[in-house]
Amino acid sequence: MSKYIELKKECYEANMELPKLDLVVYTFGNVSAVDRKEGVFAIKPSGVPYVDLRPEDIVILDFDNNVIEGNMRPSSDTKTHALMYKHWEKIGGISHTHSTYAVAWAQAQQDIPIFGTTHADHTTFDIPCAPPMADELIQGNYEHMTGQQIFDCFIDKGFSYEDVEMVLIGNHGPFTWGKSAAKAVYNSKVLEELARMAYLTLQINPNAPRLKDALIKKHYERKHGANSYYGQS
Repeated sequence: MSKYIELKKECYEANMELPKLDLVVYTFGNVSAVDRKEGVFAIKPSGVPYVDLRPEDIVILDFDNNVIEGNMRPSSDTKTHALMYKHWEKIGGISHTHSTYAVAWAQAQQDIPIFGTTHADHTTFDIPCAPPMADELIQGNYEHMTGQQIFDCFIDKGFSYEDVEMVLIGNHGPFTWGKSAAKAVYNSKVLEELARMAYLTLQINPNAPRLKDALIKKHYERKHGANSYYGQS
């Protein structure tokens, strides 16, 4: 019996949430889950329709992209996930989709502005959009450099990956992460809703103002601050 059976199950269940939440069609997207103690992560195999996916199909790799267990080719985005796990040591899961509104913002090469309290419930920052990749990098180790794109964007913005758990890749689409694969998928759905709300806001009022700082602080801190009071203790 595989020693990674629970990790594969976590990864499988997170991947199966993507079509349920209308975040993917056909074979678009992937979710991975990490086991820090073992130094490995699990990821969806490449090109397998969700209706056909089984827990035993999930591929196990180390952070240098070496397959540890599995007979199928891992997701084409595997090198991006590996690089993120290697350098961002507090994340437990990563989700990548091609959800409609998030991709639209990525194709427009625009950050998603913080217009309302729904956005502030999750982060106090605009959702960043990394610039499109340079031609010479596209011709090189493309998926590895996609991870570097994310790092460079966060360095440029001065963001911490613990404070902002989502990003858009210019002309590509969204990546999200969290303390578990399930939280990464949760963030994917949140990001899609924030992208949709921001788009509709600008259709109603192209000059809509950014949410004022006092409301940003209040809504974030009541949910995540030291004296938070959202939910049940």
